Amino acid sequence: MSSYEQNPTKPSDTPVYLKLAAVTMIWGGTFVAGRFLADSLSPLFAASLRFLLASIALLLFVWQARVPLLRPSARQWLQLALLGLFGIFFYNLCFFYGLHYINASRASLIVALNPAVIGLASWLLLKERLGRAKVAGIASCIAGASIVIVSRNPQLLASNADAWIGDLLIFGCVLSWGVYSLFSRELNQTLGPVQTVTYSILLGTAMLWATSALRGELSVDALLSLGPQQWLGLTYLGVLGSALAYIGYYDGIRKIGATRSGVFIALNPLTAVILGALLLGEQLTLTMCLGGGLILAGIYLSNKPLASAAKKGI
Repeated sequence: MSSYEQNPTKPSDTPVYLKLAAVTMIWGGTFVAGRFLADSLSPLFAASLRFLLASIALLLFVWQARVPLLRPSARQWLQLALLGLFGIFFYNLCFFYGLHYINASRASLIVALNPAVIGLASWLLLKERLGRAKVAGIASCIAGASIVIVSRNPQLLASNADAWIGDLLIFGCVLSWGVYSLFSRELNQTLGPVQTVTYSILLGTAMLWATSALRGELSVDALLSLGPQQWLGLTYLGVLGSALAYIGYYDGIRKIGATRSGVFIALNPLTAVILGALLLGEQLTLTMCLGGGLILAGIYLSNKPLASAAKKGI
C-alpha cells in the first residue's frame, strides 16, 4: 500500500473537515451541471459519459501517483460490485432521470435529507452511537439547508403534474448514497479509499455502458453535437464531481465515520448561494444567512461530541 493510502495518527481532524467541505462544495455544482446536460443527452448516456471521464481521470491519477492496484478477494469483488451498482449505476440513473422532471433547487432540497438517512442507517445497521448532540446537529443541518434552498427559490415547491416522479427518483439518489457510504467501511480499511473508489467506479461505469448499449442509447451523433459548454459540464461532473470528490469523501468516511462525514453534504446548497452572490450578483438575504448559520452549527454539533471524547481518551 502506498504512503498516500496510509492512515497516520493526526492530532486534529481539521484537515479532514476542510477536505470534506471542499468535496461537498464541488458537489453543490453537480446539480446545475446535471440539469444543464439533461436537455442535451439522454439520462443514461449522460451518466455513461460522466463516469467514463471519471474512470479515465482515476486511472491517470493512480498511474501518476504510482499507487499499485491491489487484487481484491472474491468477497471484496462482490462488495465493490455492490458499491458500483448503488453508488454509480443506480444513483446516476435516478440523478439524471430525476432532473428531467424537477429543477436543481428542488432536487438539492431532497438530497439535504442525506445526513439523516446516513445517520439513521448507521445507527440501525452499524450500531453507530447517536448522541443527543449528533441528532440535534443532523436536524440543524437539514433545517438550515431547507431554509437556504427555499429562500433562494420560493417557487420550487410549486410542482407540476409529474414532479412526484422526479421527487421519487431523487430520493432514490439519497438511498443509493446511503448504501454507498455505509457499505464502503470495510473496504476503506482494507483496500483504502483510492482503490475502493477506482474499482467501484470502473465497475459502475461498465454497468452504465452495458445498459446503454442494450437499450440502444449510445449515439455518435449526440456525442458530436455537444458544444464546449456541454463538455465542460461533463468534465466537471466526471473529473471533479466524481473521481476526485469521491476519493476525498471516502477518505473522510475512513477517518471520522459515515455519519460525521455525511453532515457536510448540507453545505451543497450553501455553496450554491455563496457562489451565486459572488459570481452572478445574486442577492444574499438575512434568511439565507440564518440557514447557513444553522448548517454550520449542525456540522459543529455532529462532530463535537467525538472530538471531545477523543481529547478525554474515551
